[in-house]
Amino acid sequence: MPSASPARRTRLAPDERRALIVDAAARAFAEQGYDGATLEAIAAAAGVTKPVLYRHFSSKKDMYMALLRRHRDDLPTFLEPGASAGPEPDLHAILDRWFAYARRNSHGWRMLFRDRGGDAEVIALRSEVEARAREVLVVWLGSRPGPGIPATELEPTAEMVRAGLAGLVLWWIDHPDTPREDLVAAAERLLGPVVSG
Repeated sequence: MPSASPARRTRLAPDERRALIVDAAARAFAEQGYDGATLEAIAAAAGVTKPVLYRHFSSKKDMYMALLRRHRDDLPTFLEPGASAGPEPDLHAILDRWFAYARRNSHGWRMLFRDRGGDAEVIALRSEVEARAREVLVVWLGSRPGPGIPATELEPTAEMVRAGLAGLVLWWIDHPDTPREDLVAAAERLLGPVVSG
């Protein structure tokens, strides 16, 4: 009588496997930084071999930059109509969605603001992500109803908002028991007069 064959591991679809690798990479980069994270550790955390990892990413740098690009590309979505009940998203809805995203993707803030590793191309992409955030805020602040912010003050105001919210997320990473609604309320209290012009 033939012995029963061992249970086969369920094969994952390529996009599911890639998602596992991305998640493992995000955790490794957040905890150890670009220079400290290794492909071996990322592959082990994702439950794959290095050859499988290389089917999805050509290098550690490729992986790191893919995470930064995803963060950059997500930035405009917080200000899109439909983020709240009305046609124009309100500040509370924007902040609530943004802090929820920040909680799910805290690795992004660590990679952007706490990690200083990587070569010139990685450093340039970090700067590009910050510039993209500022650009999105300039457009949004400039389109708000009411008297508005003078054109010469739009970029500095956008930078103040960007840096302040990024700093608040970094603080939240270190104080994870703080309820999201408290951060939303604090940010809304400070930013309300700014965005209303």
